[in-house]
Amino acid sequence: MLKEKLKVGRTSIWGQDGEAAFLFVSGMAIDADGSPHAYNPSDTGLDNLANAGRPGNWWGLVTDNDKPTGRPVVQSSSDPAPGYYVSSTSLADPAFTRVQQRRYVNSEVIPFFVLPSAVLTATGIRLGDFALVKNSRTGKQSFAIFADGGPAGKIGEGSIALAIALGVPSSPKHGGTSLAEITFLAFPGSGTRSPVSAADVQAKGAAAFARFGGTTRLKEWLSAIPKPIRSAGVTDLRPLGPTD
Repeated sequence: MLKEKLKVGRTSIWGQDGEAAFLFVSGMAIDADGSPHAYNPSDTGLDNLANAGRPGNWWGLVTDNDKPTGRPVVQSSSDPAPGYYVSSTSLADPAFTRVQQRRYVNSEVIPFFVLPSAVLTATGIRLGDFALVKNSRTGKQSFAIFADGGPAGKIGEGSIALAIALGVPSSPKHGGTSLAEITFLAFPGSGTRSPVSAADVQAKGAAAFARFGGTTRLKEWLSAIPKPIRSAGVTDLRPLGPTD
């Protein structure tokens, strides 16, 4: 029997006693963080610079003093997009230094999803774990990795690559969907708290989904959720302040 583990905004998180996996259905906002082209000094990046913070309070950019009060670090000639700011994600590759863009999970390449800290506390999921994400309108689905933290009280956000895979408008500025048509089925304990390639996201996510019970069990869970399901609109899902 499914139980509501917690509610984030108007979105319920569902799970079952003795089962690590959890599920929610929401809209989807687009997270550009981690993309080399996310933000730049002239504010002509993939996303609006305001979504990374403001002078004295940067939460989406790497700064020179590693604090929100520092100055944003600009990518060098050895980075993927020289002149753009270094855009960070919570999940990072320790093989690269803090100020190198390649340290972070690229939103344009890797299908990833975003969660607020309350979900981690309630479910035990950790950065690097996997999920199946499905668009009920298009029928498209993709596995994804948990790669970034989001603001409290908001849920339903994914990378540019995830949006493309699901057939959702992928612009961080104008894309996403406000309809409760995106199913997130997450598998705590399925990852190693490390970034992986796009191919490995699909392979490791598929393995976790198979252990869960596959499509048959997912349908059982979805049929057990009370209807209608409501979710916050895309504008409500956009980060408005420092991430948790």
